[in-house]
Amino acid sequence: MTAQDPDAAMPETRPDPIGRTALAVEITNRLRQMILEGRLEPGEKINEKRLTAQFGVSRTPLREALKVLAAEGLLDLIPHRGAVITRQSEAELAEVFRVLAALEGLAGELAAEQAGDAALQEIAALTRDLRQSFEEADRPTYFRINQAIHNAVLAAAGNDTLLRSHALLAVRVQRARYQANLTPERWRAAVEEHEAIAEALCARDAARSARLMQDHLLAKFASIRARTFE
Repeated sequence: MTAQDPDAAMPETRPDPIGRTALAVEITNRLRQMILEGRLEPGEKINEKRLTAQFGVSRTPLREALKVLAAEGLLDLIPHRGAVITRQSEAELAEVFRVLAALEGLAGELAAEQAGDAALQEIAALTRDLRQSFEEADRPTYFRINQAIHNAVLAAAGNDTLLRSHALLAVRVQRARYQANLTPERWRAAVEEHEAIAEALCARDAARSARLMQDHLLAKFASIRARTFE
């Protein structure tokens, strides 16, 4: 009696779904960027047929992407109408920014108390780079470094619950932060606020770090409100 070929005994397997998942992630990222940059405007209905043709995909990964963006609050899934880009009210943004400010204040406090010296020196170095990008009027680099500083402070806090809570809320104001243009006065003030934060962190002044972080984010919202709703 001959041994059975082990390969012949294996049941038929389904296709690996990783490819489709990666495709949905890519579409999600592209659509998110289109919304943040204003290429898809608040109140606009998503044209699925046009986007499937533009991306060269079927509707399945596109609809998976729409579900993710709906969970992020960037669009609404309306029965019998489809996906519509959300409009954000002043009240909604004010509510989220106040909570984010409290979380970033706590991050500043914890980072000053317990972060390693290397982490704090990295924040200080990034802040010097931020000043240089301002002096060179390099806004894309400024915004990239600014985000890196906030992420570094959150990481230095060493609190995973804080990190996850912040991430869930930050995405809800990402569009407003991205689209808000800085006035020259506000841009200079923001750099000076970051420099004060870095100084307080390196001095391990927890109370001052917390207050400066919170005030910085509230000032950012005041700037957004003035340019968007007034």
